[in-house]
Amino acid sequence: MAKLQGLRVAILAAEGFEQAELLEPRKALDQAGARTSVVSPAKGEVQGWKHFDKGEKVRVDVPLEQADSEDFDALMLPGGVANPDQLRTIPRAVEFVRQFFAAGKPVAAICHAPWTLIEADVVRGRSITSWPSLQTDLTNAGAHWVDQEVVTDNGLVTSRKPADIPAFNARMIEEFAQGTHGPGR
Repeated sequence: MAKLQGLRVAILAAEGFEQAELLEPRKALDQAGARTSVVSPAKGEVQGWKHFDKGEKVRVDVPLEQADSEDFDALMLPGGVANPDQLRTIPRAVEFVRQFFAAGKPVAAICHAPWTLIEADVVRGRSITSWPSLQTDLTNAGAHWVDQEVVTDNGLVTSRKPADIPAFNARMIEEFAQGTHGPGR
């Protein structure tokens, strides 16, 4: 299953990412032939969470300050409450995300990750799903929020929660295999 052979995927994560929402999509991407790299403002390792308990630490492959979106073909954003809440306050992280959309590169975001998309101002006019508590935030940012396990809109794949990961992974791989979708809105 080398559908994504040679594709370079950035996984942007800060402290407090939801463990299953990083590890399971990363495994699916790796099994599909992609080369994944964890990009993070954290140094050395970044701490994951399993709901309200500390989970595994994951090695940081590329420090955020050295990351260049041109080195990647696609972006994956895991959720967790603390992770995107931190990322959206870091101008370098927001700009990194914005660059993928400007280049029309595919992006996948799950659970609370769309908070970072809101800050990057890339959700206006798009159909998106997320953890239910983000519905008002996304609607206020101009997105059309829907309650489905996976939603795709012009190269952007979103899902609601860990239970949606199988559908999220399948659609993410499909969209990433398609490559660029033209400059984002």
